[in-house]
Amino acid sequence: MPILGSVIKKAIEIRSKIPVLLREKAPQKIQERMLKKLLKKAANTYFGDHYQFYDILKSKNVVKEFKNKVPVHDYNTMYKNWWYRCINGEPYVCWPGTVKYFALSSGTSEASSKYIPVTNSMLKAIKRVSIKQIFSLVQYDFPKEFFEKGMLMLGGSTHLQYNGTFYEGDLSGITVKNIPFWFQHHYKPGKRISRERDWTTKLDEIVKNAKNWDIGVICGVPAWLQILFEKIIAYYNLKTIHDIWPNLSIFVHGGVSFTPYKQGFEKLLAKPLIYIETYLASEGFIAFQSNPNSDSMHLALNNGLYFEFIPFNEKNFDENNNLVENPEALNLSEVEEGKDYALIISSCAGAWRYLIGDTIKFTSKKNVEIVITGRTKHFLNLCGEHLSVENMNQAVKMLADELKTEIKEFAVVGIKYESMFAHQWYLGMDESNDAENVKNRLDYFLKILNDDYRVERIEAIKDVFVKVLPTEIFYEFMRSKGKEGAQNKFPRVLKGQQLNDWEEFITIKGY
Repeated sequence: MPILGSVIKKAIEIRSKIPVLLREKAPQKIQERMLKKLLKKAANTYFGDHYQFYDILKSKNVVKEFKNKVPVHDYNTMYKNWWYRCINGEPYVCWPGTVKYFALSSGTSEASSKYIPVTNSMLKAIKRVSIKQIFSLVQYDFPKEFFEKGMLMLGGSTHLQYNGTFYEGDLSGITVKNIPFWFQHHYKPGKRISRERDWTTKLDEIVKNAKNWDIGVICGVPAWLQILFEKIIAYYNLKTIHDIWPNLSIFVHGGVSFTPYKQGFEKLLAKPLIYIETYLASEGFIAFQSNPNSDSMHLALNNGLYFEFIPFNEKNFDENNNLVENPEALNLSEVEEGKDYALIISSCAGAWRYLIGDTIKFTSKKNVEIVITGRTKHFLNLCGEHLSVENMNQAVKMLADELKTEIKEFAVVGIKYESMFAHQWYLGMDESNDAENVKNRLDYFLKILNDDYRVERIEAIKDVFVKVLPTEIFYEFMRSKGKEGAQNKFPRVLKGQQLNDWEEFITIKGY
């Protein structure tokens, strides 16, 4: 029996017996304590002085006073007013000390990179949640030998660029230095390959070294891991990925719904995997799946983040899904299950009432469990159809299941049509299908999933158009934008310049 595996599992078992779930008995109280801790820590910063953090802390209702004094920020307002000073090396702007690291994040809705501050306090918080997720593995009852297996983490380059006052790069590059010493033995593809900045070269290096590793866990974005598996299977002339990694048991994924990829992904396996979802954003480790009997994720309530929730409706967002001035923001005790909320956070990295751009839904208020439903900019709401990415993913899955085919990528556009509106879909399908049937069935499934859509299809959405494209076209477009691999995802809703670039691209390609 491997000694290290035995030690790790024993530590996990002991840790799991500590009553950590006490944190769930009073989640709002925990969050209020976290807010006070953040305010006290940042009270002597320029931001804290400007918004009178000391006065907030003296008030009888800190939560209410915090809302009254500090406005909600998006990236542009936070950067323009505050974070640019951090980039210039100024200390104590939004958090004590100097910001040494900035995570580059463009998400799927912005053309240029965002610079998200990553402080030492945030790195420690991310590490704590990561360890909690590792501890949760004891619930799956793996043998001790499993904890000796390798973990393949397919992320962005760990190479960081130094810009005179700070380091910039992918969050994976910033956090890799914080990997616990006892875990470094398991970490693959290793530091040398992880530093590679060219995505194709990195994949080729992983393929060549795959035979030398005994992988038990894989982590990454589904689309790129599927491409890697296909390359490994072709290179070694295998039937499935389990022919080379027989102990592969867990897939930890995040950043995008796994639903559209699951069918094609599982064709590359010889046995089922356990799927564990994480919610690790550039702004912090927000939630993770800790319960094997639930597909939802538990909010990390006591790890440097204070959460607020803006109901995602016409009262708080305009027709272009831009946040209105002074939106209604709810705390944890005020939310309801089954409703969409835009998530805002205050963090130990100097983000304050910051709209991160994601929408979530509570599946269990009691257990503080959520699912991600999309992006604020990726809801399609031309005329009240309120079509979420969650609806889109589910409809595409239902379509793929019925047609017995794979649809790995897709996007949709809302357009003016005659005197009303229409939806234009782009579906990545590599098998021939009747376009009219595809359109009708997709429309039918969306009507089942979303009552608002069903009503608006009668009143305002006069037609639905579907263009079927090879899946590779979606990845070629991402390459053309320098967004291949790692954390890059194809946007589900196309708008503005991004839409213009896409339509020009597929026209050039002859579609």
